[in-house]
Amino acid sequence: MLQGARHAHVQALNSAANELNIPLQIFELRKDNDLFEANPDAIILPGGESSTMRLIGNGTNSQLLPKLFELIREKTDLPVMGTCAGAILLSDPQDEGGKIVDAIVDRNAYGSQSESFQSTVDASLISRDFLGIFIRAPRFLSLGENSTAIVSHGEEIVGARTNNRIALTFHPELSNDNGFHKWLISKALEVRS
Repeated sequence: MLQGARHAHVQALNSAANELNIPLQIFELRKDNDLFEANPDAIILPGGESSTMRLIGNGTNSQLLPKLFELIREKTDLPVMGTCAGAILLSDPQDEGGKIVDAIVDRNAYGSQSESFQSTVDASLISRDFLGIFIRAPRFLSLGENSTAIVSHGEEIVGARTNNRIALTFHPELSNDNGFHKWLISKALEVRS
């Protein structure tokens, strides 16, 4: 909850949980202490502005990002979804640990706000086409050997997965399709069982 489209993610999660008939408790993480109290079964790093998120999340009043990255690295099966700026943070944490999603990304690679667009993408992770909403989106330059492509836009990879961590260069929370949020909840239940 540092910045970005977090409230749209909350709505998408609630909608997905209702459709799956699964009770859900959502914790808004702003500080490192919030993370300890929540003990989450899954995590979403929303879109927004990655530089702002780093500034706030690494600040002395928050310290959320260092503890969040530490938790994700410790719990290697913890389901995590990063969208847009969240994908940047997962692919380039800029801390002393390694990449969380094994990929190289280029920030704002699709251009400025005025060059944002919507287009159908092939989402193999959820086995269907999906409306991708790209807003000042990053671009995957390459995937490492520990990542697989899970979403494509034509020949271009727009979604990558490393273990139970997915990085999407678009905003699934702004779509009417909550397929990626259902995947996250289902994966969290699978890991918890």
